[in-house]
Amino acid sequence: MKYKFLLSFLFILAQLVAAGADKENSTFVYFQDQGNYFSLTRGGVPIPVMVDDQDFKGVHHAVGNLKNDFQQVTGSAPEQTGGKYRIIIGTVGKSGTIDRLIKEKKIAGKDLIGKNEKFVIEVVKNPLPGVEAALVIAGSDKRGTIYGTYELSTQIGVSPWYYWADVPVKKHTELYVKPGKYTQGEPAVKYRGIFLNDEAPALSGWSKATFGGYNSKFYEKVFELILRLKGNFLWPAMWGNAFYDDDPLNGQLADDLGIVMGTSHHEPMARAQQEWKRHGNGGAWDYSSNSAGLREFWKGGMERAKNWESLITIAMRGDGDEPMSEDQNKDLLEKIVRDQRQVIEEVTGKKAEMTPQVWALYKEVQDYYDSGMRVPDDVTLLFCDDNWGNVRKLPELNAKKRKGGYGMYYHFDYVGAPRNSKWINVSQVQRVWEQMNLTYQYGVDRIWVVNVGDLKPMEYPISFFLDMAWNPNRFNANNLLQHTEEWSAQQFGDKYAKEAARLINMYTKYNHRVTPELLNDRTFSLENYNEFETVVNDYRKLVIDAMRLYYLIPNQYKDAFDQLVVFPINACSNVYEMYYAVAKNKLYAAKGDEQANYWADKAKEHFLQDSVLTDHYNQDISNGKWPHMMDQVRIGYRSWNDPRKSIMPKVEYVSPKAPAKKIFAEEDGVVSIEAENFKNSSNSKKVTWTVIPDLGKTLSGLTTMPVTEVPDNSVYVEYEMDLKTVGKAKLVVLTSPTLNFNANRGLRYAVSVNGGKEQIININGHYKGELGVWQARRIIESSTTHEIERAGLHTIRIRPLEPGIVFQKIMLDLGGLKPSYMGAPESKIVSRP
Repeated sequence: MKYKFLLSFLFILAQLVAAGADKENSTFVYFQDQGNYFSLTRGGVPIPVMVDDQDFKGVHHAVGNLKNDFQQVTGSAPEQTGGKYRIIIGTVGKSGTIDRLIKEKKIAGKDLIGKNEKFVIEVVKNPLPGVEAALVIAGSDKRGTIYGTYELSTQIGVSPWYYWADVPVKKHTELYVKPGKYTQGEPAVKYRGIFLNDEAPALSGWSKATFGGYNSKFYEKVFELILRLKGNFLWPAMWGNAFYDDDPLNGQLADDLGIVMGTSHHEPMARAQQEWKRHGNGGAWDYSSNSAGLREFWKGGMERAKNWESLITIAMRGDGDEPMSEDQNKDLLEKIVRDQRQVIEEVTGKKAEMTPQVWALYKEVQDYYDSGMRVPDDVTLLFCDDNWGNVRKLPELNAKKRKGGYGMYYHFDYVGAPRNSKWINVSQVQRVWEQMNLTYQYGVDRIWVVNVGDLKPMEYPISFFLDMAWNPNRFNANNLLQHTEEWSAQQFGDKYAKEAARLINMYTKYNHRVTPELLNDRTFSLENYNEFETVVNDYRKLVIDAMRLYYLIPNQYKDAFDQLVVFPINACSNVYEMYYAVAKNKLYAAKGDEQANYWADKAKEHFLQDSVLTDHYNQDISNGKWPHMMDQVRIGYRSWNDPRKSIMPKVEYVSPKAPAKKIFAEEDGVVSIEAENFKNSSNSKKVTWTVIPDLGKTLSGLTTMPVTEVPDNSVYVEYEMDLKTVGKAKLVVLTSPTLNFNANRGLRYAVSVNGGKEQIININGHYKGELGVWQARRIIESSTTHEIERAGLHTIRIRPLEPGIVFQKIMLDLGGLKPSYMGAPESKIVSRP
């Protein structure tokens, strides 16, 4: 036991030392010489950049972008030839120069040979005859070299978001590299990417106006962004679009630049749904009646993509991303998979297992898996969230390893019931981290792909998702805001990073409470706890702070800051103000109070302001660069789907009369405590309580770590209450909407009062389908009933029985708890002898 403990301690110590080293070595470009630094510029002109003619096209493309980045930063293009100093870029096995440096032991071959997507950057003395020193960027493979090249671009001052968010390039005439070796190692997740989806009207309108549609000019910008963010995978736009068919150059360009292409969860065999509509044989999208037609169609997709780096979606859903008909059973689906793999073998001339494949367990497809359907071991099982960011299923911790491994399809954007979520960023990185950490710790590391809708305005969560996919263990509950600050420094400069990060952190926290599309005048309570006024004031304060920083920040950053910070805060605050005005209008109109008229006018004012803000984004930012990008409707929903246009909520006007008397009631009979504010806590040797700051609707989330360890009887938290009321009481526990990912057994906790008999609650074992009210409300509410026999001090103990439960708030209802969306505000702390 002592030996195991010592090994664990040494392992943790090594991780901490490595983390410290990574932090120290993360920056290698500086703008002032320290005496022995290697200069990337001579007299303000960048030194020559060398790349072998035989290296990959994608490497040459990245090097071309690097040269342009040098010109943007310094004002001068790199020298073409000559001089004693170089930047040498190349791939092992494709660059004669890199191979020679390895052979001569001037760079370490063991750092690169056989590695996946790894780069090493270091200053090498006398790398070539006549060259005194060079900055060498060596990659283990195509993407390793590309990532190293773009890492240099980032460090000299070019943000990966320079195009997609108009982040200005930081100007420097002197650039120096600190001696030493720099690497970010290998990525933890093999395929890391995004899904452009639900892309009409915003992204579709913009791409048509800017590029003429979803063609290779458009995708070149998308590919470059993914690679600058060290991603490697894409599901392309598919609403009325077909990646390979819309522009024949798209597929080859992706392969040249280093992007692994897939097709979405319901588009098998490298074929888009739209291609079936355009080029299908006229038969039904039904394998039981049209197997020959579908096989021929799929064969065409494989013929086209067989020589490109692809991840092939297999199996089948109904036409248009719908469930298959009820009479199509798992036996048929298993036959479809067998036949598809036969097509793959026929086309590629290789065993099917040599072609990477994925089976997406999306929506009802998971039911086939749960009922026993299986696919060959080399196929990646792509688990999914429930479209709301709640992971549905994960492998058992003791599950047999799969050759194809596991993936996760996650959502920042969603089209479906109860309402679409397409307009603005509502993804809180604390929640993304909590769910994707759960995902990774349960062994899901082959594919991470996230639905990002129109790409904009999901800029920051995309960066976070791809950074986390590279190294999930880099993050923990206490350093998430640090990542936001580092990202903000990259976009706006160090001076403004901390406040910009706070603004991003808070607006996503507020947006995660309820999506703007679900928000209405009844969401928050006007009568109880001043809830509606509180949330409106939250946003008002944030708008003031955002605008204050907007006027302080240098002019060159204003367009980027508007897109990434000001607009989402201002636009969402305005929607809150509108619905608050509608709620106040209805409240006063019901009383016949003429104050209703003021609030009716305010509601109309904010409804108009919404369109003004939209026009500002579409027409003013960056000299009109983003037409249509904010065309998504968000006001006027009557069902789950988009209304055709914004619809002003109904308001009422009241004829003037004597003002009504106001009567205020006492608020009592309830105790409310934020989960992190326990009186006592108990950990075990393996399990500790962890607070996740800012997670949830109010203060934070409280959970146990690691998420792979089941808590034993010694793990609990206790809350102490001073009660006046005796009799029946209901204990309400609010938890984050975690799904029953553990083979549908559900997550349980035990609760007791004053050391009495425990009651065991399963918060989600009943979950059967896609949609629940608690998902849209972002909370699971559970309750138990207790008898309070005396006034005075009482202790409530909560003991988790499974990992993965995230507690947010507990409330003891002694008859005074009123309905609200956020739960009762935290009670006052009292002192008692």
